[in-house]
Amino acid sequence: MKLEGVREKISEAIQKAEKITSKNQTLPILKCVLLEVKNGSLLIKATNLDIGLEITVPVRSEVDGVIAVPGNTLSSLISQLSDDKSVSLEVKDGNLYVSSSKNKAVIKALSPDEYPSIPKVDKDTSKTLKIKAQSLVNGLKAVWYSSATSSIKPELSSVRVYPLNNSLVFVATDGFRLAEKSINVKNIPDFTHILIPVKNAGEIIRVFDGLDEEIEVVIDDNQIAVISKDTYLVSRVIEGNFPDYKNIIPKEFVTEATVLKQDFMKSLKINTIFSDTFYHVKFIVDPESKNIQLTTKNNDIGESSTDLSGAIKGQKIDVNFNYKYINDALQSLNSDSIDFMFGGTSKPLVIKPIGDQSFMYLVMPMNR
Repeated sequence: MKLEGVREKISEAIQKAEKITSKNQTLPILKCVLLEVKNGSLLIKATNLDIGLEITVPVRSEVDGVIAVPGNTLSSLISQLSDDKSVSLEVKDGNLYVSSSKNKAVIKALSPDEYPSIPKVDKDTSKTLKIKAQSLVNGLKAVWYSSATSSIKPELSSVRVYPLNNSLVFVATDGFRLAEKSINVKNIPDFTHILIPVKNAGEIIRVFDGLDEEIEVVIDDNQIAVISKDTYLVSRVIEGNFPDYKNIIPKEFVTEATVLKQDFMKSLKINTIFSDTFYHVKFIVDPESKNIQLTTKNNDIGESSTDLSGAIKGQKIDVNFNYKYINDALQSLNSDSIDFMFGGTSKPLVIKPIGDQSFMYLVMPMNR
C-alpha cells in the first residue's frame, strides 16, 4: 500500500473513525482503524462491534493494499502535522510509514485479516428514507441528552424514532425527564419505530453534523445505516418496548409562565452556584406579581434567589426541579421566549419554545 493525499481530509476522516474504535483491552484489533487503498481511494474503517463506520477519501495511490493500525496513534500523529498540506502513507515490512515534508514516523500494525467485517444493510429488504443530514442530526441533538446513561433498561438508553404523518419524531427519556422533537420529512417509509442506542446516536451526530447534503437512512429489524456520498455508518438497534410516554404529558396546567430565554438562562446560571448536591432549584411562580423567583441553597456555601418577570397566569405555585435537567433543555429551545407550563406541585413541568411546536420537554419535580 502506498498513497499520498490531502492531510486535512485524511486527518478529519481518521479522527471520526478513531472515536468509533473500542477500548477493549482483550481485543487489540478493535483499537485499530483499517486502511484500504483501491482504485485511487482510501477507505477508512472502524468498528467496536456495536457500530461501524466507513469513510472514503480520494487520494493519489501508487500501490493498492490494506493495513490495520491503532486509531488513536494514527489520528494523533496526522492531526499534529498541521503545517503540511499533504501526507504520504506506505506499508513496509508489515508496518505503516507516515511521512510529510518535515516528519517521518513508523506505526506498528496488526494483521488486517483479524479485522471484523462491518455489516451491510440490504436496501432491497429494508426501509429507506431520504433526509437532509442536518435534519437527522438536529432531531437527535434535540433529545439524546434525555436518555438514561445506565444500560439496566436498554429501551431507556436509546432514542426512539418513529413516523407520524409527514414527520419523523425523535424521543428520549430516562424516567425523570423526556424530550420530543418532530422533523418534517417527505416520503417516509412505513415502519413502526426504531430504538437507537444513545451512544450510537451521539456518534451519528458527531459524524454527520455540518454535512450539507441529502443522505439515506436504511432501517431493518436489527440495524440502521446512515449513508452519505462518502460515509457509511451502521448501528445495531435495541429490541424493547419504549414507554407509552403520551400518557404522562399533562392535559391541563394550573400555571403558565412565559419568559425571555436569555433572562432565564442568566438567572439559572447565577443560582446554580449555590445549588446543593442534588441540584435543587426552587421555582416560586406568582401570577399576581408577574414574577418567577428562582432560589437555591447549599448549607456549606450559602443561598441565592433571583427574580424574573414574565407573562404569568393561573395559580401561585412553589415547586423544586433538578436544575441540570432544566439547563439541558435550553440547547433545544430555538426561540427568544420560553413557555413553562406547570401541571401542579407533584406533576410534570412542560417546557416549549414560543412559536415552535416541533419541540417539547417534560421534567418531573423533585421532593422538597
